[in-house]
Amino acid sequence: MTEPEKPRRIRSRTKRASTPPGPAKSPEVEAPASDVEATAPEIEALVPDIDAPATVAESAAGPRARRRIVVTGGAGFVGRYVVRRLHERGDQVVAVVRDRSRVPFINDLVGEGLEIVEDDLSDVPRLTEHLRDADGVIHAAGRYAVGIRHNERGAMWDANVGATTAVLDAAEVARVPRIVYVSTCGVFGNTRSQVVDESYRRDLRDGFVSWYDQTKYGAHEVADLRIRAGAPIVIVLPSQVYGPGDHSDVGEQLRRAAAGQLRYAALDDVGLGFVHAGDLAMGIVAALDLGRVGEAYVLSGPTMRLREAIQVAAAVGGHPPPRLRVPNGLVRALARIGGLIGRPGLREIVSAGAGVTYWASAAKAHRELGFSPRGLEEGFRDTFTRA
Repeated sequence: MTEPEKPRRIRSRTKRASTPPGPAKSPEVEAPASDVEATAPEIEALVPDIDAPATVAESAAGPRARRRIVVTGGAGFVGRYVVRRLHERGDQVVAVVRDRSRVPFINDLVGEGLEIVEDDLSDVPRLTEHLRDADGVIHAAGRYAVGIRHNERGAMWDANVGATTAVLDAAEVARVPRIVYVSTCGVFGNTRSQVVDESYRRDLRDGFVSWYDQTKYGAHEVADLRIRAGAPIVIVLPSQVYGPGDHSDVGEQLRRAAAGQLRYAALDDVGLGFVHAGDLAMGIVAALDLGRVGEAYVLSGPTMRLREAIQVAAAVGGHPPPRLRVPNGLVRALARIGGLIGRPGLREIVSAGAGVTYWASAAKAHRELGFSPRGLEEGFRDTFTRA
């Protein structure tokens, strides 16, 4: 497996810009309040056991007081792991979801330390009431998609930038003493085959690779500006998240490779860091406990090209990796006529994937939070061979 270069600090040629302007709100479109939300047909115990060691705070500090923690995006792929983790260690958890009927995997916890509330994160006064008397809030809500139609952009801006603004406004009014904002390693942009750290700032003259990229950068800037104003925020930056319940395009390719069903690979030279959702949840909770206010922490696992991850997934499933690869040149040619072949968003997908790397080091989180994610083979076995 080809290893990326060792972490090093890289500074851009320009200063960080203010939050990019977004379109006006689209009243006819309701902004989602979480990442990919599971549906009722999914298995009941989608996250039965996170199977990760105790955080440094728990192992070093001994017994801890029960706290009331609010998690936005509690029905999302990442959020539900965080909810489970907090609940398992004894916290009183309030999971904010967009649709209560779509959370069968955490409904079993209701009345036993978990409260579920419906909210689209658009009304600050209502949000403020949810956050009253909270000891902390983890803002994990957002919308992830690349290659969306132009008329969906307003809803994504509202879900990522608008919701972040509203949650932080409400947290300020409710005087929440601790906030963790879940950002993404994608805010670094294309790292151009370098493994960067939290000090890195992208060159905005290079533009954004997708509308999702622009909205998450804008949301990150909102959190950064609040930090400068004195808000008690800790930022975490996850890399590519995988695990049971992952419905992303990358996750689907890996699942098919593990099942021996991936006939060919496309855009497999994209560089990603891979972190199991259970490990990510541990890192997020550790940031809540131990993170320094005003600091950011990369939460990433092994970094590699997607093709190498596909090889690992295929090996875990006992199958050979796909022999065929669609050249990037052909994919780019198809992207130019995407509208004619029913794939209008293909150009953006290529922009975000062809040869782009999103590599960042979790060394700081390892030092300060005790973050130690599992290896890829172990994580894939848990994801693709779980009975």
